[in-house]
Amino acid sequence: MLNYLWFFLAALFEIAGCYAFWMWLRQGKSALWVIPALISLTLFAVLLTRVEATYAGRAYAAYGGIYIIASIAWLGVIERVRPLTSDWIGVGLCVIGATIILFGPRWSAA
Repeated sequence: MLNYLWFFLAALFEIAGCYAFWMWLRQGKSALWVIPALISLTLFAVLLTRVEATYAGRAYAAYGGIYIIASIAWLGVIERVRPLTSDWIGVGLCVIGATIILFGPRWSAA
């Protein structure tokens, strides 16, 4: 379960870093937005290495599902846009897929 904490924290920092670039490049904000963007994206990379997985590719694939739920939550909380029912259905499917990818090797070994 600690993996999910690392995934959610990594997602928060990845989305925040990308959002800072979005604010600069798409919303016309100051180029100073690059500073927190780079810090955030660095923290994202460090946090993702904390996930307990034998292979980086499997950790990244499982992380993708968590990133999607965090992105939809960001949409609602930060951007104040209500996610659609289809968004939440997609999130559910992705989280199921991420769980299968992350725990599959343990289930296969049994």
